[in-house]
Amino acid sequence: MSRSRFVRSRSRCRQWTPVRRERRVRARPRERGQAAVEVVALLPLLAAVALAVLQALAAGIAGELAGHAAHSGAVALAEGRDAADAARAAVPGWSRARIAVDVHGTRVRVRITPPALVPGLGARFAATATADAGAAP
Repeated sequence: MSRSRFVRSRSRCRQWTPVRRERRVRARPRERGQAAVEVVALLPLLAAVALAVLQALAAGIAGELAGHAAHSGAVALAEGRDAADAARAAVPGWSRARIAVDVHGTRVRVRITPPALVPGLGARFAATATADAGAAP
């Protein structure tokens, strides 16, 4: 054996000992492509998680918009203007068809239904906000 395949041992006798090489373990032919199959199997789960995250974001935006619209309606009511028109004007165009405004005395209640990726799911995540214009004049 050539000297390059040996290393010096750390023992006191300073002998040369052979180096052990680890063998590479190759995948068996029937296991090839297993990772690709697992990724394909997880794609529906990843799509469902992405849809759930997008629906949660849409519900959060609807809640913010409902709060701003209720506040705008209450300010308009305190100034003597129409609260429902002010609340509808305070939201972007895509949500104007999904808004319901109720005015009772000095209270303005706004309900916005977020867009739904799954039909019928938007009504479950509808956001409601209420604002008070203060004491009646």
